[in-house]
Amino acid sequence: MGSREVYVNPWIRIREDHVIRPDDKPGIYGVVEFQNYALGIVPVADNGDTWLVGQWRYPLDLYSWEIPEGGGPLSIPLIDSAKRELHEEVGLAAAEWIDLGLFHLSNSVTNEAGRVFLALGLTEGDAEPEGDEVLQIWRLPLTEAYAMAMDGRITDGVSIIGLTRAVEYLQTHPGPSGHPSHQAGKGW
Repeated sequence: MGSREVYVNPWIRIREDHVIRPDDKPGIYGVVEFQNYALGIVPVADNGDTWLVGQWRYPLDLYSWEIPEGGGPLSIPLIDSAKRELHEEVGLAAAEWIDLGLFHLSNSVTNEAGRVFLALGLTEGDAEPEGDEVLQIWRLPLTEAYAMAMDGRITDGVSIIGLTRAVEYLQTHPGPSGHPSHQAGKGW
């Protein structure tokens, strides 16, 4: 029936659609369209450690522990954005990238889509956070990060999705015999 743009910036566009509801009455539907793809990366070291990033989340007014994550422009390959985010936030590069799949966040009001990746074969370097980020980096066993996602200490949706999918992948894909990057999946 029609749509109007309510607000736009480089990250989001908000529109109001005029619709006919299921009861055949007119109504409105507000939609937040994201200008970037949401990305999450679960880096796993040969010994089974992972990295979390701690930061203050302004919209929630709370401190949050999360997997390395961020946005990727729709115009470039997602893997390139994932590699950039992993380097920026925790200073890591990965030799092996496994796409753990698509997810949608708040799909009742947004079109936000994202992907999570498992990063293996890691090389450590220095983090280079963006100018508006104050990050704390925590290296810990993947089993502990997973427990945090399961017991509610991690509440970020991208992190919960990423950690659960990474653990499931490592449990079901042990990799070539003796391949160190897949040892983290043993013992779950």
